Amino acid sequence: MTLDVQFMTMISMILGGFYLGLALETFRRFSFAWKNNTFLLYFMEICFWLTQSFILFYLLFRVNGGDIRLYVIIASFFGFAAYKALASKVYVRILERLITIGNSIYRFSIKLFNGIIITPIKFIIQFVINLLKWVVKGIIAILTFLLTIIFGPILWLLKKVYHLLPKRVHNILYKLVGLYSTIENITIKVARFLKIKRR
Repeated sequence: MTLDVQFMTMISMILGGFYLGLALETFRRFSFAWKNNTFLLYFMEICFWLTQSFILFYLLFRVNGGDIRLYVIIASFFGFAAYKALASKVYVRILERLITIGNSIYRFSIKLFNGIIITPIKFIIQFVINLLKWVVKGIIAILTFLLTIIFGPILWLLKKVYHLLPKRVHNILYKLVGLYSTIENITIKVARFLKIKRR
């Protein structure tokens, strides 16, 4: 390995360690989302470290063909320490600011989505429901009016005829109505009894 390659390897690993500090800081900032779930916590930790190991090894592979030596590890730790000492506080402020901006954009997008799409859809649905109610009420009113016109004279005529009938016929009609009610009640009870038996 030439001096140029060794120099590039050290610079790359220092930058890789610096990047690892950034990645770890970001990962820890968002870890609250899964810290209460033990399985997800371990899963995310394993995925994170496997991903970062792959990225650092790929960087090393691009520089010197993947030749791991002691100074490579030292350079990575040096880059990580440099991040902690020089850039950690600044990056945390920037990250928090970006998260705040992201939340603001998200809330604005939700409000915009609700205002442009959800609210008009709700208004249209409510309008259609009210229109259907109005149409149904109108149809019921028209049918009631027509039935009154058609059956009103018939009912009036039947009442007149009923009053002209003698009292004997009245008593017979009352008995028939009572017999019909009794038969109807017995039929309902038998039907209920048969349903219970089937169960």
